[in-house]
Amino acid sequence: MNGWNLAVAPMLPWWAVAAFAAAAVLLLAVGVWRGARGLPWRAAGLVLLLLILLDPSLVRERREPRKDVAIVVVDDSPSMNIGNRRALAASALDRLTRELKDEPDLDLRIVHAGAPNPNQPLADPGTQLYHALTGALADLPRQRLAGAIMITDGEVHDMPPPARLGFTAPLHALIAGVPGEADRRLVIDNAPSFGLVGKTATLTVTVEDLGAAPGADEATARVTLRKDGGPSTVATVPVGRAVPLRVQIDHGGDNIVEVGVAAGPHELTLDNNHAAFVIHGVRDRLRVLLVSGEPYQGERVWRNILKSDPSVDLVHFTILRPPEKQDGTPIRELSLIAFPIRELFDQKIGNFDLIIFDRYQQRSILPLSYLDNIVSRVRQGGALLVEAGPAFGTPEGLYRSPLGTIMPAEPSGEVFEQGFRPRVNAMGRRHPVTADLPGLPTDAASVPPWGRWFRQVDSVAHGGETILTGINGSPLLVLGRVGKGRIAQLMSDEMWLWARGYEGGGPQAELLRRTVYWLMKEPDLEENDLRAAVEGNRLAVTRQSLAPDTSPVHVTDPDGKVTDLRLAPERDGRSRATMPLKRSGLYRVADGKHRAIAAAGALNPVELGDVRATGAKLAADVEASGGAIFWIGDGSMPELRRVSPGRLAAGHGWLGLRENGDYIVTGVSEVPLLPGLLALLLLLGAFLAAWRQEAR
Repeated sequence: MNGWNLAVAPMLPWWAVAAFAAAAVLLLAVGVWRGARGLPWRAAGLVLLLLILLDPSLVRERREPRKDVAIVVVDDSPSMNIGNRRALAASALDRLTRELKDEPDLDLRIVHAGAPNPNQPLADPGTQLYHALTGALADLPRQRLAGAIMITDGEVHDMPPPARLGFTAPLHALIAGVPGEADRRLVIDNAPSFGLVGKTATLTVTVEDLGAAPGADEATARVTLRKDGGPSTVATVPVGRAVPLRVQIDHGGDNIVEVGVAAGPHELTLDNNHAAFVIHGVRDRLRVLLVSGEPYQGERVWRNILKSDPSVDLVHFTILRPPEKQDGTPIRELSLIAFPIRELFDQKIGNFDLIIFDRYQQRSILPLSYLDNIVSRVRQGGALLVEAGPAFGTPEGLYRSPLGTIMPAEPSGEVFEQGFRPRVNAMGRRHPVTADLPGLPTDAASVPPWGRWFRQVDSVAHGGETILTGINGSPLLVLGRVGKGRIAQLMSDEMWLWARGYEGGGPQAELLRRTVYWLMKEPDLEENDLRAAVEGNRLAVTRQSLAPDTSPVHVTDPDGKVTDLRLAPERDGRSRATMPLKRSGLYRVADGKHRAIAAAGALNPVELGDVRATGAKLAADVEASGGAIFWIGDGSMPELRRVSPGRLAAGHGWLGLRENGDYIVTGVSEVPLLPGLLALLLLLGAFLAAWRQEAR
């Protein structure tokens, strides 16, 4: 393929050539005014002289044509799974491929975009078609672009402004769907991240009927609310209005909340009719009643540890003067007011989350009926911690009271008065309260480097779990369950030695904190439990057990598919495994005894926000580029045409791709139009002819 062009190579600067041309025009004008006889020949000579100065030549280019490029972007996002959209897109792509490949001067690039990233399946960037189009244009000169065609449902979420489209070729859109679609969706307007245990948390939801007929705003919908896989509650809410819903937070840790709405009159998908999220339960104040039987060195340690925690609301009841003591002190000088025993142990006993008896013995101060109240409180869900003093095994000890009916360890009546170091036994190494205490050696046979204690009440454990032992392996810390409540027994009153740093001290604060929070049913301290959590793009399943358990767990994904997962044993009674997450939604884990739930993905996914097929989002860019939008939901396809630059690129039933005619120059040859000798002869001839005519 050859191309011819006319080129000039001025011998003088352009301003000088222009000045010469102006002078020549002026000279000829004077000649016309004076009626000079040889003016045509003079004009011919001046024009010839101007051409000599321009040095014109004919340039022949050897050109190699370059094919135009058409780009087809195919939407593979999850919303294309609705109805027959994916089949429509595949059919449209097949037809475009067949027809465009027959064009001899056109190359076809097909780009797939919008599919979930297998490395980040929970990411929710929406449908990114423009990013894919920009990537396909990265190495393509814009003068070769014949046009771009998007096969999509129109739900695109990375639209740039039309002025920043980046090319002038036509952009067309083939919408896989039909106009006027309708769908119902659930929107979580506000979901609290935290809630107070024992209180209700409020979330706000809106049910929207997208594309509904006029008057549909007066409709109602049934919303289902469920927490931790428990029973569902149903509420009827108006469509199109934000409605508050309340959730009872009855335990600390993660509370999994599921919200769903019944199918509407028109549905494209039910994937956007439900949502799941986590509300983390926290305790506002831990109300603790501490009853100290007598003053001693450890009393202040208990008080200081409990008061150092800002989340603890402490009432400390100390018996300073037993009733049998008679020292002649007038009653009016013993106290300003009478201690409210009846109010604390009868009327308001249910207000305390934890009751602690520190070295207490019966001295007719608390009637047995009040101790019965404590037993009832524990059975109904309260917690009791008993620190045994020397009198614990005597008839005045608490074990010989109604509280003894719920204690897991029975005193033998013997008190050891010798130095010993508390040991974490095999059960304690699997129990979360003592499994990884600071300073605990990894070797079970090694003695912990903690300071010694010098008193222990000998006992026999009839129930519960013994996690700390003392002299001769006798139980030192025993944890047990009673009805809905829990109880802990510490068979020594010398923990205060660790707080004072005796012989290096020990982890008294951490041990007490864990014991208290186990009594408060903190999920992270459950000794037999199954937990599920989302860690990045994986589901982590952890089983905490006091006895080795190698049975698999069953994981049910949001689609209902069940997968068996075997957990690998770890230290401290834990076994753990992870599995990749394929999609957002609720994952249920069970092992036959325990259940766990984990919510994965965004709360209001962008991709499922509005799944109706639409051309509105692409309209501005398509119009600015001269393209058109075509609906292919009925199986029809526009005719393909090639159009010249500057011509319309779309019309009724057809779309056009521009014929750019781009090429690269592989060689150039140049032929002068006025060779030097010929130009000189012509110039002399013109001036001689002018001289001769004027000389007559």
